[in-house]
Amino acid sequence: MAGLTPHPNQRWMTQIARNITMDEWGFLTPGQSLIHDRDGKFCTAFQETLETGGVRSIALPPHSPNLNAYAEKWVRSVKEECLSNVILFGERALRRAIAEYVEHYHQERNHQGRRNALILPSPRSGQRRDGPIQCRERLGGLLKYYYQKAA
Repeated sequence: MAGLTPHPNQRWMTQIARNITMDEWGFLTPGQSLIHDRDGKFCTAFQETLETGGVRSIALPPHSPNLNAYAEKWVRSVKEECLSNVILFGERALRRAIAEYVEHYHQERNHQGRRNALILPSPRSGQRRDGPIQCRERLGGLLKYYYQKAA
């Protein structure tokens, strides 16, 4: 998630492009591509900011909703596994729930398309351990992750 706003404008989208391509904590690095639909919010200034950061901007062809399968899968996952199961009171609660889900999705959730592997495994996740099984819970126990600490 790059950010949330009910009314994205050119200034806001340009700042988001800067954020996602920053050296220290941006998640897009030079040589990568960003695939997006043809919504007007992906303005020229947004695309130019991405290009300045070395990221290629690729707009989907017109009238092609099925080409955006990865984004649609993620939206479906966050709705089914998180948002449909909680009652949110305000934007702050929504931001927290999505931030927790994104962390869980990338670092703790097994993915069938990757042979049940983690997207961003920790450096020690492949090592065999003999310690007791631990459970990490997020969002009041809605999201759970089981792991073994070293003995």
